[in-house]
Amino acid sequence: MSVAPMLDWTDRHYRYFARQITRNAWLYTEMVTTGALLHGDVARHLRFDDAEHPVALQLGGSEPAELARCARLAQQWGYDEVNLNVGCPSERVQKGAFGACLMAEPQLVADCVKAMRDAVDIDVTVKHRIGIDQVEHYDYLREFVDVVADAGCRTFIVHARNAILKGLSPKENREIPPLKYDYVYRLKRERPELEILLNGGVKTNAEIAEHLKHVDGVMVGREAYHNPWLMADWDALFYGEQAAAPERERVVDAMLPYVSARLGDGSHLRHIARHILGLFQGMPGARNWRRMLSDAKLLDGADAGLLSQALQATLQGRRA
Repeated sequence: MSVAPMLDWTDRHYRYFARQITRNAWLYTEMVTTGALLHGDVARHLRFDDAEHPVALQLGGSEPAELARCARLAQQWGYDEVNLNVGCPSERVQKGAFGACLMAEPQLVADCVKAMRDAVDIDVTVKHRIGIDQVEHYDYLREFVDVVADAGCRTFIVHARNAILKGLSPKENREIPPLKYDYVYRLKRERPELEILLNGGVKTNAEIAEHLKHVDGVMVGREAYHNPWLMADWDALFYGEQAAAPERERVVDAMLPYVSARLGDGSHLRHIARHILGLFQGMPGARNWRRMLSDAKLLDGADAGLLSQALQATLQGRRA
């Protein structure tokens, strides 16, 4: 199991929060461009808490030498995996000549993977689509994977939709192109030696269990963000752990020292609170939780105690 890299969402605060719910699922950073690391504030992009392991850094780029340098940084900072983004369809990413448009250049992707693998000992993986624009046939996907696998990549995370490079927004690209899970299933059947993970449109644990009959892993995106308690049963269902699932109240308690530490580092509570609004999704009292942790006046200058207050208001709302 893994939680997808999501720009502006899967930052270090969300990942720490998610780790309080599942001990085993892999967590991915937001996509970080090679330029941001090579010419920007490395610590701001790469720092994370040890509790987040296993955690992977997703890179955006298309220059093998630059990606190799960034992969070295990922290893130096302690990441467990470095992942190449070959799936993002946004026009801004395309202008940088990376993301989903790289599916049209499988040999370049292979060169990028080889450069990264030669530079580090940690796993180098690729996240990609099943095709781009109007290319609908399965062979396109298989041929792309074969070229990249020849460069040594063993793990492919496949978003089971085409990426439409012109005319659709990133949001529309997550909804309009049809899901073709059968393409991903077939890829695993035909390339059993590769690790194949499925991504795209997964919303329930029952769906995850069905997909795992056909592939090696499942990556969940927005559902894990908006409804994070979906992850609470993953350790038991998909990793065979016997420990009891966490309780929401204990997750809040676990967040308190983290929040205090980050506020001490200069973060604002709103930067953390926005990621945990869905903790009580679907539960009585959830409105109180969301209201208090999204109220600008309450958040202004607040410390970790606001979480405790919001929890008490939530529990009172549940009893009411």
